[in-house]
Amino acid sequence: QVQLVESGGGLVQPGGSLRLSCATSGFTFSFYALSWYRQAPGKERELVAVITSSGGSTNYADSVKGRFTISRDNAKNTVYLQMNSLKPEDTAVYYCNANNRVADYWGQGTQVTVSS
Repeated sequence: QVQLVESGGGLVQPGGSLRLSCATSGFTFSFYALSWYRQAPGKERELVAVITSSGGSTNYADSVKGRFTISRDNAKNTVYLQMNSLKPEDTAVYYCNANNRVADYWGQGTQVTVSS
């Protein structure tokens, strides 16, 4: 059974940091690109960051470049999103995604709220 379980969300003040984790099981983690998406109320889900299966390449939305870092640990089947210098506009539900040419898996999401 495929599982992606996000954790690490919460309430943080502007300028603060959070580290999201996505623990996975049920598929061959190292064969998949991993991504973080987010969806704010009333908005479409958007891609935040992606890392290739090898971890050798990453890409980020312009809105988070220089503030967020995606990484993966293939030994732990886990992907991370380090979020620094958080802004109120980063408030959203953050979702973990695993994708290759034959399958696409999603987690249930974790809420991140940036507010003073």
